[in-house]
Amino acid sequence: MFNNLIAGIRALFHRKQRNAEIHAELSSFLEASIDEKMRRGLSREQAEHAAHAEMASTESVRHKVWSASWESTAESLFQDLRFALRQLRRNPGFATTAILILTLGIAASVAIFSFVDAALIRPLPFQNASSLVILFENNSLGPRFHLSYKDYIDWKNQNTVFSNLEIYAPWGFMMQTPAGTQKADGALVSANFFRTLGVTPAIGRDFRPDEDQAGAARPVLLTYAGWQRLYGARADITGQTVVLDNQPNTIIGVLPRDFHFQPTEPADFFATERPDGACEKDRGCHNQFGLARLRPGVSLAAAMANMKNIAGRLALQYPDSNRDRGAFMLPITDLIVGDVRPILLVLLAGAALLLLIATVNVASLLLVRSETRKREIAVRGAIGASRARLLLQFVTEGVVLASVAGILGSVLACAVMRYAVGLVPKDMFASMPYLYSIGFNFRVFIFAALISFAAAALFSIIPAVRVTLSDLREDLNAGGRGAAGTVWRRFGSNLVVVELALAVVLLAGAGLLGKSFYRLLHVDTGLVPDHLATLQVSAQSPAYQQPPAQIALEREIQSRLSTLPGVRSIAFTSQLPLGDGDGTIDLDVFGGPPHKDLREVADREVSPGYFSTIRARLVRGRWFTEDEDSTKSRVGIINQQLAKQFFPGEDPIGQQVFSDSRSKSHIRIIGVISDIQEGQLDAAPRAAIYMPFNQAPDNDFAVILRTTQTEDAVLSSATAAIHSIDPVIAVHDPITMTQRLHDSPSAWFHRSSAWLVGCFAALALILSVVGLYGVISYSVSQRTREIGVRMALGAQRSSVYRLILREAGRLAFIGIAAGLLCSLAATTLLRSLLFRVQTWDVTTLAAVALTLGAAALLASYLPARRAASVNPTEALHAE
Repeated sequence: MFNNLIAGIRALFHRKQRNAEIHAELSSFLEASIDEKMRRGLSREQAEHAAHAEMASTESVRHKVWSASWESTAESLFQDLRFALRQLRRNPGFATTAILILTLGIAASVAIFSFVDAALIRPLPFQNASSLVILFENNSLGPRFHLSYKDYIDWKNQNTVFSNLEIYAPWGFMMQTPAGTQKADGALVSANFFRTLGVTPAIGRDFRPDEDQAGAARPVLLTYAGWQRLYGARADITGQTVVLDNQPNTIIGVLPRDFHFQPTEPADFFATERPDGACEKDRGCHNQFGLARLRPGVSLAAAMANMKNIAGRLALQYPDSNRDRGAFMLPITDLIVGDVRPILLVLLAGAALLLLIATVNVASLLLVRSETRKREIAVRGAIGASRARLLLQFVTEGVVLASVAGILGSVLACAVMRYAVGLVPKDMFASMPYLYSIGFNFRVFIFAALISFAAAALFSIIPAVRVTLSDLREDLNAGGRGAAGTVWRRFGSNLVVVELALAVVLLAGAGLLGKSFYRLLHVDTGLVPDHLATLQVSAQSPAYQQPPAQIALEREIQSRLSTLPGVRSIAFTSQLPLGDGDGTIDLDVFGGPPHKDLREVADREVSPGYFSTIRARLVRGRWFTEDEDSTKSRVGIINQQLAKQFFPGEDPIGQQVFSDSRSKSHIRIIGVISDIQEGQLDAAPRAAIYMPFNQAPDNDFAVILRTTQTEDAVLSSATAAIHSIDPVIAVHDPITMTQRLHDSPSAWFHRSSAWLVGCFAALALILSVVGLYGVISYSVSQRTREIGVRMALGAQRSSVYRLILREAGRLAFIGIAAGLLCSLAATTLLRSLLFRVQTWDVTTLAAVALTLGAAALLASYLPARRAASVNPTEALHAE
């Protein structure tokens, strides 16, 4: 069979030789027949005549021999292919429009699918990732908070559902370099952390089981990116020493290139967690997260029940530190892609709708074209072409059209992928390790091929059905013009209604997401972000370990920075606002009953000028003063949310609170401020207490500058000024407050989803309006005689306008109404992405309807104007 196939292909490309062989065989057969007849007594002339009569014409026989072979079918396909390409060249307007529309739809779908594939389909690079879970402690504020080291030890020893339970603390390090101290990204982990993940270093060795104990040597593992960036991929890296947090560590290995553990990204180093740290000795200090592997056969629900029982026992055993604290866990997949899953699914749905609109538009163009080609089809049928032969021609044309668009769409999708990845902020990119694998892989190729095949099938069926249902004789006589208009009104109009409905759905989604993003950026943050510059300071050397030295450093920094041009005021805080909301303590009211819930509040140490620098509003009471240090009684300022929770209907000024997880000395409330957004923009306001920096100083803090000049210029001079105090002081993460607001994860997610769905909606609007224009314009061209007769009988131009616009308005009304009904159901998918916006937001839906209605009116006006300009005499003569 294979040899026959090869022979057939060879014969296809050597047609002349094959024809010569057939002719030689026929000539030989003819001569043999003549000889036989001459032996029977016929003359040469009679024998030739009889032989030719038996064989019919040589050309007819040759054609029958050729058409019976495999190569005849292949030749027909090549002929159809050449004819399809010639048809596209002869109709460049149709070809360009159809290919461009379909290319855009395929490109959007393939690009979005590549993100879905990387985040949701491709398995995580961990051994048996389905059995890995991440552990948290929950409290009255929510389910996903830090775990204390002592609780981790108890969880590890008492659980019966995990084969391994480890911890990680993704807070990074301060690394000493010849140029000074600088921040190094990374995490502390327990010794079996990588074995639990099933990850083996590419170079060197893993941590030994005892290397996370007090007094053990200090090993450290490099990530592949850290090895490349910091050490130039040195082959002799193992055994080298690096000083992290003032402690020498020995590099023992390099992790694989494809290893990325999202909760710790970005990361250059992994060192071992120790039980002898100050926080690790305090059960009330929470700075860890758990990683565990379920035992075989243990379900997530069973594991959760076991951990809740353990947490309940610890809450009873240690009421001061563990009251109201429980356990919570998530599959590792949910932690890594849980936040982006709804966005990706919404975008994939939007891309699918856009692809459907594009396909419907091209299908409508093909329907119009098939109607205009009915006479051609009838002529070809009349001269002998079978229906199967005609259908094969349409299939070939559909395949060519979809194939060209599929190839161009795939190429464009690759460019869109690279561009979209480049838009992700650096910090966000590091926390999305699946973005490293974005690309045109085998699964994406199969997806692109499938949607191209589906489009080819649709484009083949539409004209093929027209050929099957039509009467070729009637088409030959009528030329198809009147019938074309009827068929087009029947099918084309319905397709346009579908387009308009889908466009409404996309426009409604884009409008809701855009409105949500606008409200997110205009949420009351409790501060004025303009002209605020921020940077982080870390002084880890032994000279800054004691409170007096820390206060002295803070005052020296304030003195140096206050002389810089463009600096209006300076403030210090233990943690910047608009962050992740970490940094909490448990509070209770002194002299009152213990709070059963909502005890955990945000805790910030700030300088006296902090509130005036960020321009927070004082509701009642007073600000801190410079002399309120450790020699004075402890004081605090609370926000309105804390006042509502702890002192409902009371005046909190003068009241006292205390914390079990900190010093139990009382904190007297001296002021109440408006709520400052300490967490993400889309988070509810949290109760917060602010205490004087001088009463609880630290060697790791943030500096905030109110400027009169460009923030970036002030940041560079501020960094140099702090380094001039002491080169070992690390200054990192300089950023303006406006950038911090706009580049926050919540803002980025809302902005990205709004922009992407908005782009889909804009394309859908354009395509649907073009489709409506095509319908009305074609209808006008088919009704030229009717319009001419009407005008000849005295119809005014205004009545012609009404005639055309009434038809367009009917289609637009039906499409928009259907789209609004569909959008009420479809936009429920957006519920988790919306911020202070309802899925049935009336103003958004009304704006969408008006926008699409106006666009439809404009698209209909142009053909209506052309119809009203028809010269009755010319129209009647043309018919």
